[in-house]
Amino acid sequence: MFTRICALVAFCLLVPSIAGRAQQPAAPAPPPVPLIDADHLIMQPEEATTGARVMGDGSKPGFYVTRTRFGPGRGSRPHFHDQDRYVTVIKGTWWTGKGDVYKPETMVAIKPGGFMFHPAGYHHYDQARDEEVIVQIMGVGPVKTTQSEVDENGEPVRRK
Repeated sequence: MFTRICALVAFCLLVPSIAGRAQQPAAPAPPPVPLIDADHLIMQPEEATTGARVMGDGSKPGFYVTRTRFGPGRGSRPHFHDQDRYVTVIKGTWWTGKGDVYKPETMVAIKPGGFMFHPAGYHHYDQARDEEVIVQIMGVGPVKTTQSEVDENGEPVRRK
């Protein structure tokens, strides 16, 4: 009998402790580290996952390189950056347009190996259409992106 009571007491003390741990939010994941640094000089294509920081950090001072994957139909609405950016298409055909009025029918295709310069303040938008697209973006940080979409009447477009 004494053994059963001890087991019951231990169980009653242990369960709330375990349940309390299960309800605590998980610690936030550490920020992704660059794939290239002084100790890691080579990166293979399969290492560059969606939004991979290849080198540096666009939110901090200094040179940075990122790889971005756009799934079919994914892209951005009109925006601009406060710093120059240099974009190379690695895979697929990347479509790009200029201005603040989103007009996908006027977008221009950039094929694999193609390159585009986004000078600071250049208003643009881009998209993958029927295939996955991978672009490599380089620049000097920190860089800030500002959404700039307006409708045909020049009124700001609010996205939900």
